[in-house]
Amino acid sequence: MSYYPIAGAVTLLFASSIVCANADPPEIDFGPYCGPDAKATLTLKASPDSIKGKVGFAIASLTFPYGVALKNRNEAAAKKYFPNMQLQVGDGRNDPSIQSSVVDNFVVQGVKVLIINAVEKDALAPAVKRAVNAGVKVVEVDRTVSTPVLTTIKANDIDLGLNAGKHLVSVLGGKGNVVELQGSPAASPTIDRHKGFTQAIADAPGIKVIASEHADYDQAKALQVMEDILQRFPRGQINALFTHADVMTFGAIQAIKAAGRQNEIKIFSIDGEEAAFDAIAKGEMDSTTVYPVVAPMAVVAAAKALAGESMPEFIKLESPTVTKENLQQYKGTGF
Repeated sequence: MSYYPIAGAVTLLFASSIVCANADPPEIDFGPYCGPDAKATLTLKASPDSIKGKVGFAIASLTFPYGVALKNRNEAAAKKYFPNMQLQVGDGRNDPSIQSSVVDNFVVQGVKVLIINAVEKDALAPAVKRAVNAGVKVVEVDRTVSTPVLTTIKANDIDLGLNAGKHLVSVLGGKGNVVELQGSPAASPTIDRHKGFTQAIADAPGIKVIASEHADYDQAKALQVMEDILQRFPRGQINALFTHADVMTFGAIQAIKAAGRQNEIKIFSIDGEEAAFDAIAKGEMDSTTVYPVVAPMAVVAAAKALAGESMPEFIKLESPTVTKENLQQYKGTGF
């Protein structure tokens, strides 16, 4: 995911992936979350070493693990698979105005393709429109922007909320009091994950959401919000916690442990961080529904755009729910 605490000014990080061409390019490893349809869609027809041009990657923030993983894994993929691609990474610092400036700067620098992981879907639309009008092909990953782009690559956030919610209903036997910790109100994942979760519990009238609060994808805020909720609902009144992101789950777990209530509250999360996998192994969480890092898919899509190859408007990645039962299958694939 993709959730980012606010920080300061524009930072542009430049990572040229130009190296000597390889006579026998390595086969692209798309990882476990790029299903057969997505892989077929992203398969490059052109020779990888024929891919040339500047690509700008506007990341929402590099102060959160998901953003760092997006940067590091796509830079590594560009260097490994596309020796003549020039990949430039810009940090939006979770500020729409800063990220808009990053996008505008990329256009001035002559990028042919823009990959964007947007801070907010509406606030970034004008800058993305300017890029499109300048002839830049736009690939959006993780979060959507409220303007047409070439393609979008991500797991479906409604599906994430739906999958996590259905699992929660099953584990609780269709009955129980649930607390929901949502992300930032204006972020597209928040809106869609809440929508999916609401759909999942609609057919389970015994599930009652007794509190739903925003913790803005921030661990410290989640700790504080959960402390307040635990005071409002004394021991025995909360059966489960559902959060929109592992980072908030970690803060909530701190509060639950401090209150000595870890044995009464089952925890269901989203994202698939390695730390969440560890918490599942320890019995501190029931599950996390994976939101995959869009790598190497982002730079592969950029390569296809540079080559003039077509792609559908939406390329869907897989979003499995990881529990103690299937944990070993996914260990090492998180961020």
